[in-house]
Amino acid sequence: MEALTTADFSWVFNTLVALFSFVLIILMVPGFAMLEAGLIRTKNVTTVLTINTVIYLFASFIFLLIGYPLAFGGWDNSTMSQWAAFLFQMAFVGKTVNIMSGGMSERIKITPVIIFSIIMGGIIYPIVVNWTWGSHSLIFNLSDLHDLAGSTVIHSTGAWALLAALLIIGPRRGKYTKDGRIKVIPGSNIPLVVLGAFLLWIGWFGFNGGSVGKFATKEEIDTFAKVIFNTNNAGLAGGIVVTLLSWLHFRKYDVTMILNGALGGLVAITAGADVVSPFASILIGAIGGVLVFYAVPFIDRMKIDDPVGALSVHLVNGIWGTLATGIFGKGVSLLAQIKGIVIVGIFAFGASYLVLYLLNKVIPLRVDEETEIEGIDYTECGIESYPEFKRGI
Repeated sequence: MEALTTADFSWVFNTLVALFSFVLIILMVPGFAMLEAGLIRTKNVTTVLTINTVIYLFASFIFLLIGYPLAFGGWDNSTMSQWAAFLFQMAFVGKTVNIMSGGMSERIKITPVIIFSIIMGGIIYPIVVNWTWGSHSLIFNLSDLHDLAGSTVIHSTGAWALLAALLIIGPRRGKYTKDGRIKVIPGSNIPLVVLGAFLLWIGWFGFNGGSVGKFATKEEIDTFAKVIFNTNNAGLAGGIVVTLLSWLHFRKYDVTMILNGALGGLVAITAGADVVSPFASILIGAIGGVLVFYAVPFIDRMKIDDPVGALSVHLVNGIWGTLATGIFGKGVSLLAQIKGIVIVGIFAFGASYLVLYLLNKVIPLRVDEETEIEGIDYTECGIESYPEFKRGI
């Protein structure tokens, strides 16, 4: 048996790390599911779990059939196994739609979510990737956008689509009263929220770390470690800042807001974890936490009903993280970052709104009033997560 050459070793090691990162990212599927299940009411939990499941199934499969070739122009990869390269990229596509699932919960039907997942995974998301990370063969070339793991490409794209959906389907029944008051609708299971958030946090190490792409030299592994280090720093800073703000404002420690602060920090560092200093990663994450803390009530006052705070975490911090990379990142053009934010934002929101608007004409996105009051689980899924609990408003 011939000994591995240096090139062979690089190929093998890159493949193994990519596969390991893929596994970590897939942990984000139950992460999103548990977080969302805990933040909504018991009568709708099975539906949100089912939605997370079908998103992974359909978005991933259509990405295999048409999305990946559209994004990258083919399957060839000289740095690792083509199968590993595909699996790593496939792990991202479902996350783009997962960002939407919690925000639309408690009034969305499953069938239109499946259809939109196919369109997002097969067309909308791959076009964004083509312009940024991919073959640059379609209209725009945004190769000068520095977005390591997708503050804009993934988080903002999914969140712009969510905003389009929320504008079409409207708020949950009873969320906003006729006299302008905002009704607080508490979640059903805080332990699940904590579990989901930390699964997402763990998955982020594969999300950002794996995006380095090469791991076979001392310098490449050092960058890989730095990315994970900066990623964790930003999550810690975002969570700490929101902990302090929660106490200062309310004299209470709101664990759901604290965790969203940490997730906001993680989103913010996703674009530039490889090109910013450790100090900058802390600052970026801290500002991300502040943005989440103030964006959640602001969006609520705008009468946009987002049960899990996804717009605050993923859209606001997707934009901030991309801008921050231009501000703090070594050798990164701020103008290129702004250009990428604007072009991707206009396309992702516009395309998503058009698709969802037309889809809503054919298959109404929202359940009927009676189903929403009684709970969606039995109507959409035939089973309930907590059948011993009495369903109600």
